[in-house]
Amino acid sequence: MADPRGFMTTPRENPTRRPVDLRLMDWREVYEDFPQQKLEKQAGRCMNCGIPFCHQGCPLGNLIPEWNDLVWRGDWREAIERLHATNNFPEFTGTLCPAPCEAACVLAINNDAVTIKQVEVEIIDRAWDEGWVSPQPAETKTGKKVAVVGSGPAGLATAQQLARVGHDVVVFERADRIGGLMRYGIPEFKMEKKRLDRRLEQMVAEGVLFRASVDVGTDITVEQLRSDFDAVVLSGGATAWRDIPADGRDAEGVYQAMEFLPWANHVQQGDIDAPEITAEGKDVVIIGGGDTGADCLGTSHRQGARSVTQLEIMPTPPEHRTEGMPWPTYPMVYRVSSAHEEGGDRMFSVNTTEFVKDADGKLAGIRVCEVKRGDNGFEPVSGTEQELPAQLVLLAMGFVGPEKGALIEGLGVDLDDRGNVSRDDDYMSSVDGVFVAGDMGRGQSLIVWAIAEGRAAAAGVDAYLTGRDVLPRPIAPTDRQLA
Repeated sequence: MADPRGFMTTPRENPTRRPVDLRLMDWREVYEDFPQQKLEKQAGRCMNCGIPFCHQGCPLGNLIPEWNDLVWRGDWREAIERLHATNNFPEFTGTLCPAPCEAACVLAINNDAVTIKQVEVEIIDRAWDEGWVSPQPAETKTGKKVAVVGSGPAGLATAQQLARVGHDVVVFERADRIGGLMRYGIPEFKMEKKRLDRRLEQMVAEGVLFRASVDVGTDITVEQLRSDFDAVVLSGGATAWRDIPADGRDAEGVYQAMEFLPWANHVQQGDIDAPEITAEGKDVVIIGGGDTGADCLGTSHRQGARSVTQLEIMPTPPEHRTEGMPWPTYPMVYRVSSAHEEGGDRMFSVNTTEFVKDADGKLAGIRVCEVKRGDNGFEPVSGTEQELPAQLVLLAMGFVGPEKGALIEGLGVDLDDRGNVSRDDDYMSSVDGVFVAGDMGRGQSLIVWAIAEGRAAAAGVDAYLTGRDVLPRPIAPTDRQLA
């Protein structure tokens, strides 16, 4: 156990966000540095529970009480070893994961949870600063070649695990840079891309070959893929976005979130001077109240939007857990992200009925009305119609599964009843030698699930190619619980 009295004597403390007026002037991450002494005291709040429910909350099975204790004792070198034992990329989860582990913390039953996520990211940041993160190339090669299609967290975790046990791994990405949504879907202020780039450098040193700007199924045929590789892993994510069938949807100025967000990242990468789609000087409406909507919100603020309104069809969440959200489940409560803190309006229980066009067919506004739950889903509330000015509307309503294009059709893999690629307990699809990891088989989910599935799929691939059982299997597809 860390500090035996820590959970009683030390209140929870999070790092301070930089002042809003300052952080809106740049694209750096929003948090100020957290002093080491404070962080060690926060780690000391961990009670090393006899049954650590934080393990249940974390799909990776992170050894949270162990590295909390090590940080409290100042043994940071051993802490990163225990953290890396279950998580290839703690800097990704430490910045992007909503921390279901904290929701499952035993202390959270009647107190504030341990700051697990902050301890995690501080461990890996310290490890990089101290030079403790180094390539781990395989000592011997198997002679087997594996293609990983998609370079998001699931694909990268799969690739790293397989390379470290001796396989020749090639990661294909249709975008011009590696990283999937972490590269072009996550704004810089949420995770600076230096975190991603240094991990990719490590993987290259471990023997992973990255091929960007390659659309598998088009630039490389399915037949070429199967003939050139001993196994294929599909990890392209759930990129088929959800749309809205309201009148005027074809107005100029209505875009999907993933048509908008990448441009800001291209600017930060130095590719272009200004985004092709920008919120500058516009009244912006974001449809969707989740993380992607918050990413659009923060991006719009930094681009100089005149006003921003975020719409959510669901009612306003409660401030605290209700009977329908018992511990240790992840509670759907009212949250204020850094982007919400920066400004804009939030409207709940509203539905979009029409996109209003001007005489030139450009977006001029959006008509909405309040809704309530009824026997047939959400029903409009009479007399609540209103029109909001908007020259830019961003659709951030989530994703409905993988794209059904040349890759999936060419491989002939079976889909489940939700439209995702089906797989067995070894993560193999219905086609021999073709595996699937992450959102492509799971559906839209969390980054921590993607990394866990990548690790599990790698174990299945290695066993298929060699007959051995040397890689960890964090989860099986039958353990699926949507988060």
